[in-house]
Amino acid sequence: MKYAAFKVLAILSAIVIVSPARAANYESSDTYYDKARVLSADPIYTTVSVSTPRRECRQVPVESYGRGHGGKHYKSATPIILGGVVGAAIGNQFGHGTGKTIGTIAGGILGGSVARDVQHRYGNHGYRGRGHGHGHQKTVTQCEAIDEYHDEERIDGYRVKYRYNGRVYHTRTETDPGKRMRVQVSVAPAEY
Repeated sequence: MKYAAFKVLAILSAIVIVSPARAANYESSDTYYDKARVLSADPIYTTVSVSTPRRECRQVPVESYGRGHGGKHYKSATPIILGGVVGAAIGNQFGHGTGKTIGTIAGGILGGSVARDVQHRYGNHGYRGRGHGHGHQKTVTQCEAIDEYHDEERIDGYRVKYRYNGRVYHTRTETDPGKRMRVQVSVAPAEY
């Protein structure tokens, strides 16, 4: 029983000791919010560089070779036929009887094949001599994006002058506060 009474007495003593300290602390400072009248709010400007993309196009002449109707490469059969005839004539000069016929056929095939290879080689590697390819000039549109920069002034905040309780104060705000602004007021007793 003595232990329980001692415990209750200790708790009551702690409450009595802490309570005045809490009361003194509560009374020693106070913070609240109020409204102050705004006297002026001047914008603060800053200059920034702004990029504006612009598309620029121009007409460029381009040389085009070997285009037939429908955009396909035109290849003449004349060189192959001519090569076959010349090859057959040369092949006909060799052999007798059946050998002569075989030589004519082999010469024609070989001549046509050689002519096809020559036409393919010069037709695809830019040779534009007499009788090879048909060149013409056309115009194509080439475009590119170009960034143009210019300076702009932007509002970076406000220099505010306001009156509260008969005194004039200055501050900086992010936005325009309007005619009245919210202020935080702290009251604390002066130390003697």
